[in-house]
Amino acid sequence: MQLHGTSSLSSRALAKVLIVATLTCAGAAQAADKVRWKMQAAYGSNLPALGDTIPGVMESLNKASGGRIMIKHYEPNKLAPTLDITEAVKSGKIEAGYTWLGYDQGRIASSVLFSSVPFGMEPWEYIAWWYESEGRQMAENIYHRDNIHPVLCGLTGPETAGWFKKEINELEDIKGLKVRFAGIGGQIMQDLGASVTVLPGGEIFQALEKGAIDATEFSLPAVDQKLGFNKVAKYNYFPGWHQPHSAFHLVVNKQEWDAISDGDKEMINMACQAGVTRDLARSEAIQGRAMEQLEADGAAARRLPENILRSLQEVTKKVLDAEAAKDADFKKVYENQLAFGAQYKRWKQLGYLPRDF
Repeated sequence: MQLHGTSSLSSRALAKVLIVATLTCAGAAQAADKVRWKMQAAYGSNLPALGDTIPGVMESLNKASGGRIMIKHYEPNKLAPTLDITEAVKSGKIEAGYTWLGYDQGRIASSVLFSSVPFGMEPWEYIAWWYESEGRQMAENIYHRDNIHPVLCGLTGPETAGWFKKEINELEDIKGLKVRFAGIGGQIMQDLGASVTVLPGGEIFQALEKGAIDATEFSLPAVDQKLGFNKVAKYNYFPGWHQPHSAFHLVVNKQEWDAISDGDKEMINMACQAGVTRDLARSEAIQGRAMEQLEADGAAARRLPENILRSLQEVTKKVLDAEAAKDADFKKVYENQLAFGAQYKRWKQLGYLPRDF
């Protein structure tokens, strides 16, 4: 009897141990399955369409996953310098970032082609190329070599052509100007005789106010209004020839990306696709009101003369061709975009009403 009782007790104890061990392993597996990343954005969440979309994407992702995927959003410069976000992601200093890939131009020449191309694709054409043609795969191939996985996560319409302290009536007026310009557009302005610098958004107003620069491009009218550029530079030029669209990407350390499940990857992809839609809708919805207010406050909206736009287009082609001759990745992506654009052009010309209809 005693031996039998001991045996029953041992069996019950063993069963309890097995249950606890099973629950512990399940709990550990569940904890390991959670995504806990830090993500720094290049733009402040106070900036409409430019910076306020990505926090919402992260919040939606957290809710949709039941709290299993939590990507904590950090404001610019909190964890790394704004222009060095992809470097911080590459090294593993932070798991993720949200940025304009064109800031990588100095080390990845083709990065600007995934961000915006002067006289290039408009928003709907870009997302067609990214999702339905070879854009996404080409970006992944290039950035994976840099230990980064890029996910398209935001998209806006064209920027303004910039804020200037004096009128621009001919190309000669650009010569000698000190301007803040990013990407290929900056190279073009430099070729036209301007002195070009790249500054984060938070530093531009002060540079304009103190005379360190004479002009700047940065973003959409609603964003530029928020940053107060109209208070220190009166003339706001259109159209945004240098950025007919602006694409923004969630960049993830590739080792972190590879470590999560396929289901979590797909959830992040879907959240970012929703972010692209919401961002474009918001960026289009608020510009008219912002432009009305800017003009009411004394800003002078100007359209660049066609002869200047044609000259800028000529210089753009020379710069793009020169970049393609220097870098194999740039050449491959650029030629792919041109081929897609040539095929799309027939539809674009015939399918849509003329803008001045």
